[in-house]
Amino acid sequence: MTLQVRNDVSLKPFNSFGVDVRARLFAQAHSDDDVREALAYAQQHDVQLLIIGGGSNLLLTGDIDALVVRMSTLGIRILHEDCTHALVEAEAGEPWHPFVQDMLARGIAGLENLSLIPGTVGAAPMQNIGAYGVEIKDVFHSLTAMDRETGQLREFSLEDCAFGYRDSVFKHDAGRWLILRVRFRLSYSANLKLDYGPVRQRLDELGIKQPTPMDVSRAICAIRSEKLPDPAKLGNAGSFFKNPLVSAERAASLKITHPSLVSYPQADGRAKLAAGWLIEQAGWKGFRDGDAGVHRLQSLVLVNYGAASGADLLKLARAIQADIVEKFGVELEMEPNLY
Repeated sequence: MTLQVRNDVSLKPFNSFGVDVRARLFAQAHSDDDVREALAYAQQHDVQLLIIGGGSNLLLTGDIDALVVRMSTLGIRILHEDCTHALVEAEAGEPWHPFVQDMLARGIAGLENLSLIPGTVGAAPMQNIGAYGVEIKDVFHSLTAMDRETGQLREFSLEDCAFGYRDSVFKHDAGRWLILRVRFRLSYSANLKLDYGPVRQRLDELGIKQPTPMDVSRAICAIRSEKLPDPAKLGNAGSFFKNPLVSAERAASLKITHPSLVSYPQADGRAKLAAGWLIEQAGWKGFRDGDAGVHRLQSLVLVNYGAASGADLLKLARAIQADIVEKFGVELEMEPNLY
């Protein structure tokens, strides 16, 4: 057995909130065989199995009575390329932002708008990560996942993944599929997406009239760095709430009473409201209760100022949810997974 299983391990280094809870058992998987050994170990010892990646989409509210396995598989491969496109495969444990930068350094475009998102490649399809007008589904080709019930491998196409807004089949069947590696259809010719948020404005301010994908990445990194705290310095999980989807009629009604409401029409006729705007208007921006708080610059981000527990952060999140329902009649959904 190559899998090294340890007892009673602090998960503080393995979650971006920096919450100090303990795992009954802990191991890191560096290969498919390690993953299979973890499945067998959990079955043989009758313990639950929790798979984590970079820990950037977790809120741990108590000690974990399970075998926690961190996906640490590494590897990036170009499977096929021609003069215009490249099919690139990355192992689930690859850190996301360095993967994006590696692609850009090779002259391969398509991921630039997803720069500086925390987490790992394997976690990216689970919630169909997105930023500045691009989502994983826009560059996704396929992935390989292991069936936790049988240990068999299965290939998932774009259609199989059933991607939605911060959603996929893997979120609805989270206990079954373990993503091992992901393939992306990227391009050697840039098709830049510049019209979402302040991206074009930032490029104009820098005097860049004909931006490259690397220019776009740098601009987005600068924008994100100004808005979002570095988890290495201030514990957080990025945007804590999803932007809520409501009917067009509901959005129009809210616009009457709140003329500055920020909303975006969707292809299906609904409207996406800016959760950050709702939270800020409700007065939560910069709020702090002990070491649990809302970031002073970005109301979508809950932060751990040092010693907040997962329960402290969850209590704050639920208070915000209740207040938004009371003030706007809109329900906010949390993005991180709760354990």
